[in-house]
Amino acid sequence: MDTLSRRHWIFDLDGTLTVAMHDFDAFKGAHGLPPDVPILEALDAMGGPRAASLHVRLADWERDVAAQSMAQPGARELLETLAARGARMGILTRNTRAIALATLEAARLDGFFTEALVIGRDEAPPKPDPAGAVALMRRWGAAAGDAVLVGDFLFDLQAGRRAGAHVIYLDPSGDFPHRAEADRCVTSLIELLES
Repeated sequence: MDTLSRRHWIFDLDGTLTVAMHDFDAFKGAHGLPPDVPILEALDAMGGPRAASLHVRLADWERDVAAQSMAQPGARELLETLAARGARMGILTRNTRAIALATLEAARLDGFFTEALVIGRDEAPPKPDPAGAVALMRRWGAAAGDAVLVGDFLFDLQAGRRAGAHVIYLDPSGDFPHRAEADRCVTSLIELLES
């Protein structure tokens, strides 16, 4: 099956539909979090009042980044093409739904997604857990083989693979360090329009 003919599309947001702007290492360094543990997992392991305080700081930082969001090259064209073909589209992010919606608005991509189809860390366990992807597919009544998950990070790819979706790995650098987790690798969303 050719990629664009699939009817159900799940997108990561930051670094996939929008240009990557988060400096996670800087946030971890500034707040004394372990450099080799993802932020959400580090806060979950920490627990207590300090974790609660850092969750607030994290949300503030994410909100600031969201306000500066820019669409990834080819994102609007891809979404317009999929919408014209009648594809169903959702977002699966490790961010909160509210911040994801603000990101979409700032990047002028908000018209393609309904709020209910934006799954954040409050609606499902964060990626690499596949629960959010599975929830979207269930809402659509989609078979896993007809679903595509597009992401730029290992956790995106793992979530898509575990959910049974066709996994597309976006890496503008062309390095693809997690190539083994993907069905297809692209350096630009525009490449998907050429398939």
